[in-house]
Amino acid sequence: MLNRRNFLKNLSLAGPLAAMPSALLQAQPEIRSGNIDLTVITLKGKVQSQGKGIAGVAVTDGINITQTDKNGQYTLQSNATASFVYISVPAGYAIPAEKHIAAFYRPLLKNSAVQRHDFSLEKLVTDDRQHNFVVWADTQIISKQDAEQLKTQSVPDLQALVKSYPAGTLFHGIGCGDLVWDHFELFEDYKQAIDMCGIPFYNVIGNHDMDVDARTDDYSAQTYKQQFGPTYYSYNRGEIHYIVLDDVFFIGTAKKYIGYLTENQLQWLEQDLALVKPGSTVVVSLHIPTNTGAARRERKAEELSGVVSNRKQLYKLLAPFKTHIMSGHTHFNDNWEEGNIMEHNHGTVCGAWWTGPICGDGTPGGYGVYEVNGSDIKWYYKSTGLAKDVQIRTYAKGKAKDAPEEIAANVWNWDSKWKVEWYEDGILKGAMEQRVAYDPLAQELYTGPQLPKKHTWVEPYLTDHMFFAKPSADARNITIKATDRFGNEYESRVI
Repeated sequence: MLNRRNFLKNLSLAGPLAAMPSALLQAQPEIRSGNIDLTVITLKGKVQSQGKGIAGVAVTDGINITQTDKNGQYTLQSNATASFVYISVPAGYAIPAEKHIAAFYRPLLKNSAVQRHDFSLEKLVTDDRQHNFVVWADTQIISKQDAEQLKTQSVPDLQALVKSYPAGTLFHGIGCGDLVWDHFELFEDYKQAIDMCGIPFYNVIGNHDMDVDARTDDYSAQTYKQQFGPTYYSYNRGEIHYIVLDDVFFIGTAKKYIGYLTENQLQWLEQDLALVKPGSTVVVSLHIPTNTGAARRERKAEELSGVVSNRKQLYKLLAPFKTHIMSGHTHFNDNWEEGNIMEHNHGTVCGAWWTGPICGDGTPGGYGVYEVNGSDIKWYYKSTGLAKDVQIRTYAKGKAKDAPEEIAANVWNWDSKWKVEWYEDGILKGAMEQRVAYDPLAQELYTGPQLPKKHTWVEPYLTDHMFFAKPSADARNITIKATDRFGNEYESRVI
């Protein structure tokens, strides 16, 4: 039985982080006792492009961060508790990748006190201040059949999306966790799917990507690291600074976890953000959402597994920046915004765990698409197999069980700056009423102990992106128009 995920509400953002001298942010490796090997390791190397060193590139072992000198050389004191040395790929350079999986790291050698690790980057010929990225949340494959659906449905959809943009448009992807569903042999299928997409992908660890037989959280990412490298890191493209974090904290018993950011990550993040100009746009990707409005859905158990419990500390660090947070995990679509932070909690690539075409809140299986122009970001949700302008689903009177006299619309990527209006026989009747409700199609597909057949525990979710209106008894034609925060209009006629 899948554990239901539930959430906290009414938690406010913390205030701005006081300015800190960069010297204070150079944290030292934690000194531990016992049998842990604290042998000092000296890391050296060069970051270059066509033999010429690149200055100012951030290099880290996941504990401390240094920058390359004017010749592209770096030296970093590390210790045997570190697993990798890796770079924050600078703007203006292509994302290094192997079969389209981002390859920005080098595993550290065992029993080598002085190590050299060089990085070669390719200079872009395209201005990367304009670029796009997609967020694939919860591909979550548990079988070869699921993997086949990923390859034959999701991959062609993304390929077609990329081709729909002008030639040369820069794209990259973010796999936002739960890449597989505890079956690590399927990481290879996931990688094959990414390679087929044809754009570089960075990845995030999810709760279903962890070693659940690990002794502690410290060792729960061993398999993931072998496949994809570090679980927290950063990179740059154009004017945007991207950060990936690991917010799934394994608590030592099979498949139990909480949303939590470790001190190791937060002290590393302090150093990383000290190199970013205040006021910049920052994109943070993690699996478990930092917060959602999901408490509205009246699901009251396992709250700590549904949001990041120490999120306010993250918000303090992000206070000087304009921040977009990308998350998955919930299997529904939810956007919230407060102050300088907006979180996009994505519907899933897998729909209802590859057993139905929509998530429990009615969001079609699909992914987020983000268009970057300088420091500005626009976005939309791309439903797999549907045109990009399909952004709402409408229901005629009688379809919504709890509102049989009303028409209804599901506007799955809604946020507070959308407008949802309705017309009766060509006359504007005004805004539709937003209510917390079930999506009628989700109820039809997933309600009852026998539905859906593949995973009978799938159920509809309450959502706040449902809208209602009561038409006249003699109404002949009804149209619903949704306008997003960017002025794009989407219309649907109610049949």
